[in-house]
Parts: sequence; C-alpha cells; structure tokens
Amino acid sequence: MRITTVLLMACAAAGLLSAQTPAAGAKKVNPKDGLTYVWVPAGNFRMGCSPGEADCDAGEQPLHQVTLSKGFWLGQTAVTQEAYQRVAGKNPAKHPGAKFPVEWVDYDEATSYCKAIGGRLPTEAEWEYAARAGTTGASYGKLSDVAWFNDNSGGQSHEVGQKPPNAFGLYDMIGNTWAWVADWYGPYTAGAQTDPTGPASGTDRMPRGGSWGSNAKLTSAYHRDKVEQSHHGPKLGIRCVTE
Repeated sequence: MRITTVLLMACAAAGLLSAQTPAAGAKKVNPKDGLTYVWVPAGNFRMGCSPGEADCDAGEQPLHQVTLSKGFWLGQTAVTQEAYQRVAGKNPAKHPGAKFPVEWVDYDEATSYCKAIGGRLPTEAEWEYAARAGTTGASYGKLSDVAWFNDNSGGQSHEVGQKPPNAFGLYDMIGNTWAWVADWYGPYTAGAQTDPTGPASGTDRMPRGGSWGSNAKLTSAYHRDKVEQSHHGPKLGIRCVTE
C-alpha cells in the first residue's frame, strides 16, 4: 500500500481530514448504473515502463514522476453489460452475460456512457495510478492470479470481479477487457507533471490494461496502445470516473 494512502487513512481515522474527503478505499453505488465506485486518494507515482522491464516500447518511456492533486471515484469493476443496458438501452457485447464487461464500444460511446451516469473517462495518468495502486511492477500481483489474459482466459471475457483486487480495491484493472482513457495518444516527457491530461489534439486515442486476448506484455500497468477513436471490438470496454 502506498505511503500516501496510509497517511490519508490515518488522518481520516484521527478526524484530521475534511468531512467531504472520503477515506481511501471508500465505496459508493451510483444510482444511475447501479455500479460500485471506489475512492482513489490523491498521490504521486512514477508513470511509464516499469523498472527492469526488457521490452519497453519507445512510447512507454521515459519513466517520469506524476502527481495527482485530487482524489477521484473510479468504477470498482469495468462497466457490466447489465449496467450498460440500463443506461444506454442496448447491449452491443459479443460475449453475453449480465455481469460480463460490456465491449464493442468505441470512444464516443464510452464517453457518452460515462457522461450519462454523471462522470467521465479517467485520464491516462489516473488510470495508471489506480492500476498500480502503489506497486512499481508490470502487475499488482502474479499475472495469472490477478488477470484474465490469453494464457488463462479460454478465449473469451469473464464475469467482472472474479480475480483478486489491487490495493485500492479495484478489480480487473489489467486483463479481461481494455479500458478507454480520455487522452489523445502522444509521447511522454521526462519532466515531473501534475494532473496531466495528454496532448490537446491527436489522431489516436488509447485503451489501457490489456484483455482476455492479450499476451503478458500487453496485460500490464504500463503498456500503451493506440487506436482510432471509432475503433471497437470484443476486447474493448469502459471504466468510468464519477464526479
């Protein structure tokens, strides 16, 4: 667990935080989609290819310091098919199941869903910070234990929340389905940043986290993919931040 998280939890227990600041790991249910959201506290981390990794892509470097000055509520799981049906009135998924992650949604559809439930897509930095949950490696545990990927998925997605969560209490942050993030794809810079939101414009958007069909390298906290905004497929889903 991150030192930042420990300090926030200690302060909350001692009554030193504002009543409006949730404790790290606090949960709430969004009445619009019926999903649980987890409080991810403000903090800092090193973003980019994890130390010691041998096959980092150029776009995943350099490793750089990022500070997130505000905490945020992030979906405890990917958006499920029943939640998407409830909000959007349809289910585009090719692997049907109420508790399975919705997939086959493009960037605009993902953005519209998050807006409809009073939220937004996470920034790339928020996603990676939440996925790492204080860890510095490619995964927050042994990959086969915490993620569905091509070695153990049986060639399809699975119900959300079946693997152990990370230290923030978030399930399937890597594996099962990719998750759209808000940013345009662009190169990293070496300097420290606070609350980065990526380039102002671009040609490609980013899914993060890997999927049931990804190899181990792609199923990691640091890997960056890039696709057209209109891209959709059976491995690409949604996880929202609520405001």
